[in-house]
Amino acid sequence: MSNTLTREAAWALLTEYNKEPFHLKHAETVEGVMRYFAEKLGYGEEIGFWGVVGLLHDLDFEQFPEQHCIKEQEIMRERGLDERLIHATASHGYELTVDIRPEHEMEKVLYAVDELTGLIGAVALMRPSKSVLDLELKSVKKKFKTLNFAAGCSRPVIQRGAEMLGWTLDELISETILAMRTLEQPQAQ
Repeated sequence: MSNTLTREAAWALLTEYNKEPFHLKHAETVEGVMRYFAEKLGYGEEIGFWGVVGLLHDLDFEQFPEQHCIKEQEIMRERGLDERLIHATASHGYELTVDIRPEHEMEKVLYAVDELTGLIGAVALMRPSKSVLDLELKSVKKKFKTLNFAAGCSRPVIQRGAEMLGWTLDELISETILAMRTLEQPQAQ
């Protein structure tokens, strides 16, 4: 197998190991956010790769939660996938399940936005609109400080991700909201 992976091949691999709609939706959200940041940060020629990294980052989570970011490396290596993809997806488990440090800017973005997209999505669901289109930074910041709200979304990981990128927490949250808005734009009929 070539060491590049099309979006279609990545989706087929993801759905081989993941069936839960929640996990598939999270994968697509992180894919879209990663594509947004690739464009925003000047990696336009790698948008597809950033998207595939986002899509596959939790490949092993549904079936192997106790081996998260470990089992996916084995699965990807068995299929001859690119070591860049393997390192990138595994690095989002840094200091949680693996000691693979995010090195490339793309890996740092993944590390920062994985948990954050969950928090932002949970805040949006509490709104009457159930949407990020009218979501403001202050609403997310308020819930960020409420540790029992979306308790599964690690605030320390989000904060470390912002620090790795050299961004303020406000910058990270604001840009991620904008990224998530691009995924919710009404589709032309």
